[in-house]
Amino acid sequence: MAGVYFHIPFCKQACYYCDFHFSTNRDIKSGMVEALKRELLLQRHFLQDENINTIYFGGGTPSLLSQEELSGLLLTLKELFAVDARAEITLEANPDDLTEKYLTQLKQVGINRLSIGIQTFHNDLLTFMNRAHNAETAVQIFSYARAAGFDNISIDLIYAIPGQDNDRWQQDIEQALLLKPEHISCYSLTIETKTVFGKWSLAGKLKVVEDDIAAHQFEMLMDTLDKAGYEHYEISNFAQPGFQSRHNSSYWKQENYLGIGPSAHSYNGVTRQFNISNNHLYLKAIAQNVVPAQKETLTAEDKINEYILTTLRTQWGTDMAYLKQNHNHNILENNSAYIQQIIAQGMALLNRDVLVLTRKGKLVADKIAADLFVDKK
Repeated sequence: MAGVYFHIPFCKQACYYCDFHFSTNRDIKSGMVEALKRELLLQRHFLQDENINTIYFGGGTPSLLSQEELSGLLLTLKELFAVDARAEITLEANPDDLTEKYLTQLKQVGINRLSIGIQTFHNDLLTFMNRAHNAETAVQIFSYARAAGFDNISIDLIYAIPGQDNDRWQQDIEQALLLKPEHISCYSLTIETKTVFGKWSLAGKLKVVEDDIAAHQFEMLMDTLDKAGYEHYEISNFAQPGFQSRHNSSYWKQENYLGIGPSAHSYNGVTRQFNISNNHLYLKAIAQNVVPAQKETLTAEDKINEYILTTLRTQWGTDMAYLKQNHNHNILENNSAYIQQIIAQGMALLNRDVLVLTRKGKLVADKIAADLFVDKK
């Protein structure tokens, strides 16, 4: 089984923290949709005829696409690939794009999972981040989505925002729980160099939240969502039982996926592919029947390190027996002292041959993964 990701590289306006690839110039949107269809044709053999069981529209802002544009992309995909009838089909959406009519249209074209970018329920923080919606709209739209028949909804929240103290963050979590979403994704605000926030930070105009405060807010999040019955199945993701994101879980489980569109990534177990992050160059190449992508053949060390990085972030943990059997890497033997150290420090548990991070370990998951990486030869 495999997944397909569509990158829709357009936004109404630029959020001050976002460094994903997008453009606010939507004049070429219809041409881009046609190019995405063409890339599907050009890439039809990348997944080696695997069945597609997850489809994800990300961006950018996929909710800027019309019913006809979404329908056309899904129809082309189904013509070229074997799509499972029970496929999870997710669309990322901004609250300000969603109306009762549009939500009904999304259901009609086959979208069965929404991921709504709420980020915070405090209007001053939304304005500070240059978000286009307000908190009242976010709450109203959620009820519209339920009325339209969506029974699998995820919402995004951000913590460690300058001006967001612990009380306000707790209010955000509790407001989210009042909506009873099936899934909640939460991310610590990261200041990226090329964003507005990055420029403000370099100029001394933005006071970045300290790491210990961000860590405490993450602990608040884990406490509250655990009490509410959500499974913390990946560092940034929480779900009611049975509602884990199947698409994102496929990344963490090393399943194959095809990325379509500017800046999209693809992976088939042997190579990783990175599409160009430029809309006009992408369109020009696709018009010439060329996929404008860099390809990287994964080394043995790459495969080991990617497995460690992705699995250690999840509740399933890193299966050391799998690494030994499939990659000839004895992680327990090669890192015996370090693994004993993090277990003694209460950062990890060893369940038979599976290394799983504790709550304490989740605070420094990336560092632990990096410490376990294999050096390239």
